[in-house]
Amino acid sequence: MKKVFITVKTYPAISRRYDELVCTAGILEDGSWVRIYPLPFRKLDYENRYKRYQWIELPLIKNEADPRPESFKVIDINKMKTLHTIDTKNNWKERKQIIFKNQKVYTNLSELIKKAKSNELSLAIFKPSSIMNFIWKAVEREWPEDKRELLKSKAMQLSMFQTPEEVKREFEVVKKLPYKFFYQFLDDSGKKSTLMIEDWEIGALYWNCLKECNGDEHCALQKVKNKYLTQFADKDITFFLGTTKQFHGWSKNPFIIVGVFYPPIQYQLELPL
Repeated sequence: MKKVFITVKTYPAISRRYDELVCTAGILEDGSWVRIYPLPFRKLDYENRYKRYQWIELPLIKNEADPRPESFKVIDINKMKTLHTIDTKNNWKERKQIIFKNQKVYTNLSELIKKAKSNELSLAIFKPSSIMNFIWKAVEREWPEDKRELLKSKAMQLSMFQTPEEVKREFEVVKKLPYKFFYQFLDDSGKKSTLMIEDWEIGALYWNCLKECNGDEHCALQKVKNKYLTQFADKDITFFLGTTKQFHGWSKNPFIIVGVFYPPIQYQLELPL
């Protein structure tokens, strides 16, 4: 059994093989990264639906189908246990102690890309020199029809002992985000990059803002931008970066932003003269 401090939950995607999945990553007790994939988050019992910044315990083995060094998979999902959540007291002090315990904070994106290409890492903490902008791009509004049909066919094969309500609940697919969100930023060399943000939090924020805006998408998008660009301006922003399996090791830049860490900026007290 391994204890993992969850720092990353990506927005769900649909897989032909595993149904609806969330890519999860976190920090082990020794301070090293681990990626847990595949993990069908929404099929977990309610008490085992873990949150970000929560310790969980589960049996893991190396995922041999994934060449990325931090990738593991769960042996038995039924043995997973959720433990305590770490709060934001004292400027997120305990969260920072866990996350930065044994991790280098990178400031140069080219250095990270080089390490990913040599398969030294696929998860990292990155601090931008400055955030330039927050943008979005419209994408397809529905999951691909072939994947939705596959889930329907799997639902038809469920045990005869399950009720129609249980079948519907198990195979109710999460809504697809109609937009992709991106940060534009500079690293310590002055290099400008645009990286997609794939975490669950930004997806949930969009749907909440859309509800507040009575379905006005432009209003919702502006609210999301306001939080990530304006409200976060006085936060001590670092990114959790991760490579995708498809592009790891060869792409010009295989990284996406899989989480944004935003504790308050902690100013040092001025010493008396």
